[in-house]
Amino acid sequence: MTCKVVHLVRHGPSRRTGLLLGHTDEPPADPAGGLQGCVSDSLAVSRVVSSDLLRALAGAETLATLRGVELCIDPRWRELNFGAWDGLASEAVPHTTLARFWDDPDACAPPGGERWSCLRNRVAEALADLDDASLVVTHAGAMRAAVSVLTGLDHRQVWAFDLPYGALLSIRIWPGNAPAGQIVALHTGLPR
Repeated sequence: MTCKVVHLVRHGPSRRTGLLLGHTDEPPADPAGGLQGCVSDSLAVSRVVSSDLLRALAGAETLATLRGVELCIDPRWRELNFGAWDGLASEAVPHTTLARFWDDPDACAPPGGERWSCLRNRVAEALADLDDASLVVTHAGAMRAAVSVLTGLDHRQVWAFDLPYGALLSIRIWPGNAPAGQIVALHTGLPR
């Protein structure tokens, strides 16, 4: 059975950090996206795929240009939609309400927002469409959803992963009705 290796990189910092940024289209702090040093030149990349949100797209455009590969924009790689909480600092959401969400993101999704299972489903579809050696510029929530889909880890387990800006996950994926994956490498991202 043949497998493919895909690479997921978290976008660089936005101009305003520390917020519940889901579908809020926040521009990156660095106009080029700040990812040039996060993806080694020796990493095999066949194409760059990006979330359509500016904080991811700026880095994706730069990486695709530097690599001389095709850029594909795919909104399925967006962050979880935080609905009414989108763009707020976590302190602005009542503590007990936010705690219920983190404990059970399907039963206690943000008002007007997205359930964890919906994020997992759209990321699973996006994963199936990737070619070998695709580099995806995306968000921490989408990266965690990909790990969950491919490994069977639940939301608590994948939310324990530290995925700072510029973190790079390389994942080997075996095809099938229930695709399986193995994390090949995790690089820690931009200096803090």
